[in-house]
Amino acid sequence: QVALKKMPLRKRSRKELVVNEIQIMKENRHPNIVNYIDSYLVDEDLWLVMEYVDGGTLTSILVRVFLEERMIAAISRE
Repeated sequence: QVALKKMPLRKRSRKELVVNEIQIMKENRHPNIVNYIDSYLVDEDLWLVMEYVDGGTLTSILVRVFLEERMIAAISRE
């Protein structure tokens, strides 16, 4: 199983930032970070293939859960 992230490039003014982010993801792998697998350019959209992690996006969790500073520090350390 994988996760796909579709990114419309026509809405991005600084496309070089996307390329830089992909390069960083390709070069860095860690068991505590969702890992990059591959990417494809389809028309004007960039499709990222990422490792699938059950539970939804980090943003969807953070808007529902209050984290104390010590919890944020522990997560950041990991």
